[in-house]
Amino acid sequence: MSRRSRAREVALQILFEDDVNPRDSVESLTSFVKARLNSPDMEDFCLSLILGVRRNMAEIDAALNAIATNWTVNRMAATDRNVLRLGAFELKFTDTPYKVVINEAVELAKRFGNANSAQFVNGILDKVRANDA
Repeated sequence: MSRRSRAREVALQILFEDDVNPRDSVESLTSFVKARLNSPDMEDFCLSLILGVRRNMAEIDAALNAIATNWTVNRMAATDRNVLRLGAFELKFTDTPYKVVINEAVELAKRFGNANSAQFVNGILDKVRANDA
């Protein structure tokens, strides 16, 4: 697993936890990230993903709701929802190549989601990419 893949995995863990039990402070968040990544560059990357998703959550969720036929973000499995948020953030707000973003998101969905998660995530993020192209 690449270092950036590991940083995305840690970001997903935080975003998933945000759904259930948000962290009270940036210090707590930073401590969690540092303990898991132990690399200033990857810590910064991971924090930029987490904070970017948090900052743009309303726009990301609106885009996902518009694209996900017969689904709303709130009805999605928590893992799928947060993988999609992370992927949509990278597609919409970073320069990461879309093929990398979608591949990384699909791998997270395979690892942490259910049997249908990878296909679901791939389809939704491909539509996000097409809408932003």
